Amino acid sequence: MLDPKGRNRSPGGLTSRNVTTISLDSAVPAGLDADAIVIGVVPGPEGAVPAAGADGVDQALGGTLAASLAALGATGKAGEVVKLPTLGALPAKVVVAAGLGAEPGAEELRRAAGAALRALAGTGRAVVALPIADAADTEAVALGALLGNYAFDTYRTGERKGLVEEITLTGADGHDAAVERAGVLARAVVLVRDLVNTPPSDLTPEDFAGVAERVAGESGLAVEILDEKALVEGGYGGIAGVGQGSANPPRLVRLAYTHPEAARTLALVGKGITFDSGGLSLKPADSMDWMKSDMGGAAAVLGALAAIAAIGPKVNVVGYLAMAENMPSGSAQRPSDVLRIYGGKTVEVLNTDAEGRLVMADALVRAGEDDPDLIVDVATLTGAQLVALGTRTTGVMANGDEVREKVVAAALRAGEASWGMPLPEELRKGLDSAVADIANISGERWGGMLVAGVFLKEFVPAGVRWAHLDIAGPSFHKGEPYGYTPKGGTGAATRTLVQIAEDVAAGVL
Repeated sequence: MLDPKGRNRSPGGLTSRNVTTISLDSAVPAGLDADAIVIGVVPGPEGAVPAAGADGVDQALGGTLAASLAALGATGKAGEVVKLPTLGALPAKVVVAAGLGAEPGAEELRRAAGAALRALAGTGRAVVALPIADAADTEAVALGALLGNYAFDTYRTGERKGLVEEITLTGADGHDAAVERAGVLARAVVLVRDLVNTPPSDLTPEDFAGVAERVAGESGLAVEILDEKALVEGGYGGIAGVGQGSANPPRLVRLAYTHPEAARTLALVGKGITFDSGGLSLKPADSMDWMKSDMGGAAAVLGALAAIAAIGPKVNVVGYLAMAENMPSGSAQRPSDVLRIYGGKTVEVLNTDAEGRLVMADALVRAGEDDPDLIVDVATLTGAQLVALGTRTTGVMANGDEVREKVVAAALRAGEASWGMPLPEELRKGLDSAVADIANISGERWGGMLVAGVFLKEFVPAGVRWAHLDIAGPSFHKGEPYGYTPKGGTGAATRTLVQIAEDVAAGVL
């Protein structure tokens, strides 16, 4: 089908199917009417052995579970999934043994639940009987199951990949709040994944702003959208400059969550480049095919704001989504152009593929006008992040050691791998410009992730604590799925931002 602009549209719109709901059941899992039962297994002397929660299942199978697992070569290591037919010994047709590893924690539970649910795609009802000691374990298992039970099939015209229709947790009596929180987080992450996976033809800056407006309305968030004319008139030279080469004009979206008892304010800033060709500094073809994901930071801010509004921490949170499409054309910005960022500072553009920092600069300065206690920006900013930390670990930089370490700690508690990185002062000299206040790239090839952080730091208001999350690798998974992480958009940093908001509310950060 076509939208009013004549673009191809999927009938499914911009989001995949809703997140499956989870129910709790106090019954013994072996007796429940289901298509499959998920149990946890851990390494034993001679192979995988059942973890807590699987006792009833083992008994129903005549105590043969360990022997059957050994015969199949199961080890119980984290990430391993083995299916066993029950041959009528249980109401369920199959038992899924999910490896937990020797010392399972929350992340191992999340990944085991996610891997098991992925292995059960198309199943009607799955009972999850992983070991649960407290409400935190319940949230981990529920979240992992929900995130593993994901498929982006909006654009498929044939048979759609099946999802598990019903998920039931056992051993989690009284943990309803934990399951509810897991559902809130899962819906936020799924929104981010769907946005990142959407083709750029269907997610222009205008489209993205429209999704943000819809989500704001559903979540009770205040929203303000600046179009290309307002951006130019308002002096947002970074966003306007990056977007001027595209037929799809840029946008800046401001979202706000307020709490009547809040004493502190958190500002979130997200990079929203809906497609990054590199501009006139054109990317190689093999580096461009996944650049629809270059808006992952802005998507994470949007998803996090929706979750924060649902959870209701006592903190005010504003979010800025800096949106543009970076394209080459006769109207595109040129290397050696000078842009005037919001607030007046000038930037010499030496490479148009270092565009994310330009749109972020505008939004960082604007965020300072909200008088925040902390600014956190998140961006798919540099290829150097992948070189330094790989595809799964977010780089965290800040204008203070304590802020950096507390943000890393928040990310780890949320279950997202992160690592603190420095911002060496000597790197600033490489950004000196002969004609402007600062250049957008350094003449040195080394430390590119850190140089980008040093650039952003220049636009953080004096005296305001700030942290920068580079999610260039973690935002988009190009390999085979693992744990609860699918191929494609991952929703990286969404849970971290929610945790940061809760930490600011609690006075921890």
